[in-house]
Parts: sequence; structure tokens; C-alpha cells
Amino acid sequence: MKKAYVLINCNLGSEKEILETLRSINSVKEAHGTFGAYDIIAEVIAETTDELREEITWKIRKLPYIRATLTLTGVNGQN
Repeated sequence: MKKAYVLINCNLGSEKEILETLRSINSVKEAHGTFGAYDIIAEVIAETTDELREEITWKIRKLPYIRATLTLTGVNGQN
């Protein structure tokens, strides 16, 4: 199982809509609004690294009102 955290910047006022959409995606295990440099953080899980990349690229980064993302992936052996 592969896991990543996606930090999201979005258009002002679109946070609620994006959170609702993220929470409806099966690979998104959690999504929360945040204060600070990013507006939303999402935990994404998939079976393989390729599936994880596909989920983030095509289901999250392409959502309307998302301006930028930063993806952080786990490192094996540092659990």
C-alpha cells in the first residue's frame, strides 16, 4: 500500500466544494482544510506507486479551482 499527502492551494471561497469532492474519491482517505501556506491537505492511498500517481494527477490535480499542489510521499523504512 502506497500513501501520499497532497497539499492544495485553491481559489478563495472554493474550499468547501473541493473538500466535498475530495471526500467522494475512493483513494482519498482524509481531507481537511488548513491554515497557513496551503488551504487543504488530503491523504491519498493506492496499491502501487503508479496508481497513486494516476489518482493524484487525474482525479485531484485536475479538479476545478485548484491552483497548485505539493505531493509528499512516504519513505520506506521510516515508519
